[in-house]
Amino acid sequence: MSLLGMLDGGPGAVCSASGCAASAAHAVHWRNPRIHGEDRVKTWAACDDHRESLAAWLRSRAFPVAVTPFGETVERVA
Repeated sequence: MSLLGMLDGGPGAVCSASGCAASAAHAVHWRNPRIHGEDRVKTWAACDDHRESLAAWLRSRAFPVAVTPFGETVERVA
């Protein structure tokens, strides 16, 4: 599975949580504001069970986060 295939919601996209092999249902978009501008967006895949824990981990580090259905993209994370 290529990264582009994962971002397009292709088959085989799995959750980014450590040890999880569940299919991705959500995209957790984030950035580190100390080193990236608002237009730099990183994306993790998340299953239903790990969507909140992955987003909470990022928010606890003061990273801006946006969660969308998997396959949707965002231009910026403010």
